Amino acid sequence: MPQPTTSKYPDEKLRKMSAEELEAAVRHHNQLYWDKAKPEISDYEYDRLVNRLRELRPDSAVLDDLGPSAEPGAEVVHERPMLSLDKCYSDEDLLSWAEKFEGEVLVMPKMDGIACSLRYEQGRLKLAATRGSGTVGEDLTANARTIADIPQKLKGAAALEVRGEIYMRLSVFAGFSGEFSNPRNLAAGAVKHKDPARCRDYKLSFAAYDLLSPEIETEEQKMTRLKSLGFAPVDYELVNKKKLREAYELFAGKRSSLDYEIDGVVFKANRLDEQQRLGATAHHPRYAMAYKFQGDSGTTTLSAVEWSVARSGAITPVALIEPVTLSGAEVRRASLHNAGYLVKLDLLGQPPGAKLVVTRRGGVIPHVEFVAEPAPAGAKGAKIAFPTTCPSCGGAVRKEKDFLYCAKPESCRSAVISAVSHYCASLDILGFGDKLLASAYDAGLLKSPADLYALGEEKLLTLERVGPKLAAKLVKEVEEKSAGIPLSVFLRSLGIDDLGRHVGEILEERYGTLEKVKRVTVEELEAIHSIGSEIAKNVVAGLKARAKLIEALLEHVTIRGAGAAKAAKAAAAAGGGALTGKSVVFTGTLLSSDRKTAQKKVVAAGGETPSGVTKTLSYLVIGDGSPEERKSSKAQKAEKYIAEGAALQIISESEFLALCGEKPS
Repeated sequence: MPQPTTSKYPDEKLRKMSAEELEAAVRHHNQLYWDKAKPEISDYEYDRLVNRLRELRPDSAVLDDLGPSAEPGAEVVHERPMLSLDKCYSDEDLLSWAEKFEGEVLVMPKMDGIACSLRYEQGRLKLAATRGSGTVGEDLTANARTIADIPQKLKGAAALEVRGEIYMRLSVFAGFSGEFSNPRNLAAGAVKHKDPARCRDYKLSFAAYDLLSPEIETEEQKMTRLKSLGFAPVDYELVNKKKLREAYELFAGKRSSLDYEIDGVVFKANRLDEQQRLGATAHHPRYAMAYKFQGDSGTTTLSAVEWSVARSGAITPVALIEPVTLSGAEVRRASLHNAGYLVKLDLLGQPPGAKLVVTRRGGVIPHVEFVAEPAPAGAKGAKIAFPTTCPSCGGAVRKEKDFLYCAKPESCRSAVISAVSHYCASLDILGFGDKLLASAYDAGLLKSPADLYALGEEKLLTLERVGPKLAAKLVKEVEEKSAGIPLSVFLRSLGIDDLGRHVGEILEERYGTLEKVKRVTVEELEAIHSIGSEIAKNVVAGLKARAKLIEALLEHVTIRGAGAAKAAKAAAAAGGGALTGKSVVFTGTLLSSDRKTAQKKVVAAGGETPSGVTKTLSYLVIGDGSPEERKSSKAQKAEKYIAEGAALQIISESEFLALCGEKPS
């Protein structure tokens, strides 16, 4: 299915979402995809939402309701549940899954269609049904009989069940593309048409991928048996566990040339006895895994490799490629991650001309996934090589593991411009685009972020296309945005590897002041949840390397709110705050403030704000804007705990404000 072209839930937003917000988002997008066939986000972003919710609230009822809602019409109860597939997006997760069973792995493309069950009795098709909720589907037998790929009678077969995917070939969809957004949506509507004759007009296809039969011992036997029964063969590979990546690349490389849409590659334990041993969850079988694509992908030709310099001095390769359309946009450049990735792809020392599979991850950033075909024999062009000097300043280059660096980023044009640009973006200082920063650098006015504060109106007026009005506006922008900077924002503005919003907020909350952060050790950071060894090393080393820059910036900026929440909570606790020792959870729409502000009031009054309702919770606050939330899952859970004897109280927003000593507006 074509993926949306913009990211609705970037990393920073996702990290800040509460469990309640995640539940609402997952419900919303689950319904759009399954019930309305009108997705607003990519499959990759949807899975990230689900995984984040699973981290914050693993017992959420929303996680049990993933998939389509129960469908109208004649209901069909599946004799064995039609479960969804578990998903992964990395080789590491795939290999970890494969370690749990013995034997080979059957690999096939994951078709983007409508799951369907076919039941045969005495060799004749008796019933066809959609997957539906997994346990109950909708009868579509009449329409299934119009699909040429579905045999009406099987030779030598008694009673058995075949499962597969109803889909529309791209060549067929071409005749409808002006009327419908994608083949899956059109197939979903066609297969439920009330008139079977109309369903036949859509020329749907069927791919059989599963057979429920007691005498079968392996997945490969299923495929052989399905072919002998008259079903169109499905492309598959049987591989050992060392060849999983190669199998993924094989099918991913075919994606652009197939006559049907796929959104990933499916891996199954070949032995059915191992499948039975592994079993299943309520949502998915443990013996199968879908390695999903992270966005729209296509195959194109490598024209050259260009090297760019980041603010850290890292010299990274970028693939210049023949134009390819991904997620509705023409792509001519794609990330190659780092110097070591060139070696991994076996591109180093080779001429251009290789066929590359490029994916627009999350519908946003194009990445080179792998090489589909090496450059042809006799291909012309300079062989791809590591730069021996910095492509920006011409200085020395050093190599660390898989990365190349400019030896002196503090005096490298590209690194300095990128560092200042990052500083401006972090503080939301507007008006300083790359062209203006480059002009200031070339004029000798800008060598570090601290030099922004020496750019008075007179100096700015010497730059091309800067007039009096713009110069005054830029100076005012720098001054206003540099007063009262939160500690976490200041730390992020320094451009230290791995010190983004998440780590910055942890440092502010835990240490409170810049001086304490500067004294933190690797061992201390390593002990903090969600900060690993590599992040700790990069943060400590980065703070030491930027010591002079920090001192220079402190002459011009003021840092506010460093540890304010922590200090307020401590003060409230010391003074016996109204909510000292209490815990508060909010649900519904608040009229007095947003939820984050309300949570800050709890902390200021000495209380805690856990993520969900538990037996030890003190108060569940229902927003005055959503009195119906008394029937929500949170309220029901709270009422259950109260009935069991918990001291928990359900109160209104007005009552909460009264506890905090405020009057409702």
